[in-house]
Amino acid sequence: MNIKQQKKIKIFLLEEFGENNGTSLFEKQTKIFNTLIKNTENKSKNQMKTLVQTILPRIALYKVLLKDISSKDEVYSYMRKYMLDKIAAPKHSSMEKMEKVPGFYFIYSNIFLKIMRTTDLQESTQEHSKNHFNVTIRKCLWHSACIENGCPELCCLFCDVDDVTYGGLNKIGFTRTKTLGYGGDCCDFHFFRK
Repeated sequence: MNIKQQKKIKIFLLEEFGENNGTSLFEKQTKIFNTLIKNTENKSKNQMKTLVQTILPRIALYKVLLKDISSKDEVYSYMRKYMLDKIAAPKHSSMEKMEKVPGFYFIYSNIFLKIMRTTDLQESTQEHSKNHFNVTIRKCLWHSACIENGCPELCCLFCDVDDVTYGGLNKIGFTRTKTLGYGGDCCDFHFFRK
């Protein structure tokens, strides 16, 4: 299986733990990842693709670090570094580049809302006007996967990725008052034209 996320995780583990320990951790992470895939049931093809490409590799990373490092705070610190520096920062950089496209707000809001209306990765309602769009997510694959795999506390880092990805942009503002990952009854995304 050629999983881009796995390559990023391997590089991260080698950077953080050195050649020998990093390689050992990656081998253990890969075994956990494959077990998570095997144990995942009742998902659509689209959901499985997202789980395999995006969510389960990170859950496996978290689980291997929990087994190898005694301090939960230290594990959380490594996961936060991975999620924000290796995942969120490049996504934010990509958003900054896309903002340079003329009509970016209009294009992005239409694509985002269309995806939300048609995806089975979340259950949401949408509302929009010329200068803003809101998405209220009541069920989310990322949140469900963390719960199903015994690590609901990890989900807040998936939420934090959104804050970095959409924070500080020039043409789109982003706010949220609650998320499923932080114990809210929904994720209330609010985007607005700047």
